[in-house]
Amino acid sequence: MALDIDIRNLKRVSVVSIKGRVDSSNAPELESAFHSLMDNGRYRLVADLGGLEYISSAGLRVLVSTLKACRRYNRGDLRLSNVPPRIAEVLNLAGMTPLFKIFDDTVGAVGSF
Repeated sequence: MALDIDIRNLKRVSVVSIKGRVDSSNAPELESAFHSLMDNGRYRLVADLGGLEYISSAGLRVLVSTLKACRRYNRGDLRLSNVPPRIAEVLNLAGMTPLFKIFDDTVGAVGSF
């Protein structure tokens, strides 16, 4: 399954729903989606990973670089929601779980801003 990215702009937060697989071939596509939001001044982001089946190290790098860009100058944050067990395991193995605020559902993540 290819990568499917859906962006919803709410009042104060943008929700980026990521479905499918993120690997080195399509990670730049995800990165450009995040960059276009930040270029428009949207730094409060929620990544809804509910439909994510696989994420490679390239995908993890995109999440971390987006997180750093959002937090720079205290402008915002990148929060994760609906993280599937396999993806949570990957984040944990990579030592990235402490970096992100992770929520069980998107409503909780959006409300945390």
